[in-house]
Amino acid sequence: MSLDNREKELVAIGASIGGNCIPCLEWHYKKCIEAGVTKEEIQEAINMAKMVKEVLIKKINEVAEKLLGQ
Repeated sequence: MSLDNREKELVAIGASIGGNCIPCLEWHYKKCIEAGVTKEEIQEAINMAKMVKEVLIKKINEVAEKLLGQ
């Protein structure tokens, strides 16, 4: 079983958010629309990517604070 084009583009949206790549996000947003992905589905992928990034931001901040406290 492999991902279809819609799923691949939604993954690419998440990766674009994760990688802070604006041109990638713009490109894959366009490709999602062309593949028939709804804006609601794109929003869901973006929200998921943002939640993952928030965990990483929280963890790096914790390490920075720990280092400064030592």
